[in-house]
Amino acid sequence: MQRDRYNDLLAFIAVARERSFTRAAAQLGVSQSALSHTIRALEARMGIRLLTRTTRSVAPTQAGERLMQNVAPRFQEIQAELAAVGELSDQPAGIVRITATENAAETVLWPRLAALLPKYPQIKVEVTLDSRFADIVADRYQMGVRLGDEVARGMTAVRIGPDVRFAIVGAPAYLAKRPPPAKPQDLADHDCINLRLMSHGDIYAWELKKGKQQINARVEGQLVFNAPRQILHAAVAGFGLAYLPLDMAQAHVAEGRLAQVLDDWCPTFTGYHLYYPSRKHLPRAMATLIEALRYPPAAA
Repeated sequence: MQRDRYNDLLAFIAVARERSFTRAAAQLGVSQSALSHTIRALEARMGIRLLTRTTRSVAPTQAGERLMQNVAPRFQEIQAELAAVGELSDQPAGIVRITATENAAETVLWPRLAALLPKYPQIKVEVTLDSRFADIVADRYQMGVRLGDEVARGMTAVRIGPDVRFAIVGAPAYLAKRPPPAKPQDLADHDCINLRLMSHGDIYAWELKKGKQQINARVEGQLVFNAPRQILHAAVAGFGLAYLPLDMAQAHVAEGRLAQVLDDWCPTFTGYHLYYPSRKHLPRAMATLIEALRYPPAAA
């Protein structure tokens, strides 16, 4: 088989797995139009349609499903063997795909990667920022980063950061318009900036705790975002109260752009953990990242 046909099959596998030309194109590093042309050319050569396309979805046809079942595992075997041979190198090498929340990436993951990667130029890291509770196996990530309490059962978890305290914050200009809340029930009288969880579409309930009392507060407001950085910007601009990791808002609090409320109700969560499926042998690239990210850091 000609070399370009191998590439065409890899392109088909990517689209069939992702069920999206957009996501597959981003993964392969090509334009969506170029990827569509590749798939059409492959179908023309084979004389059969491999994908059913609609305006909203992409799915393998019966022929495409058969091709996936029989060809994709063989490419996986080749990739696994190449990775195994690569392990014989003096330097760890390979691609590691990680899913992480925005705050985890900014506060824990990126600072350590920035120090590590110049030492290991053959390690490539792809970080996807996502507030969903992603299934890293189904979504083909090697690792994920979440707060310790959020790590799915059956995963191997390695702590990579200190405990994370949350805070309810608002701009002084906003708090001047109405009395600051004295108890969680008072949040009903405030504009609150909400977070929509992309994993199942629900609005996140603010998790509040004081002693043995625990409340999941359902709050209301004009604004809903799916990322905390935009929630922070809206809070600083005076659009309402926000529930955020304190380290994200700390600089604004210190400089007077935000003020904390209900501090005695704001909990501390177990810090960020790197998690991955349990396995006997880890590729050297993954093992190198794990040791570099482990918390507390090893003594120099």
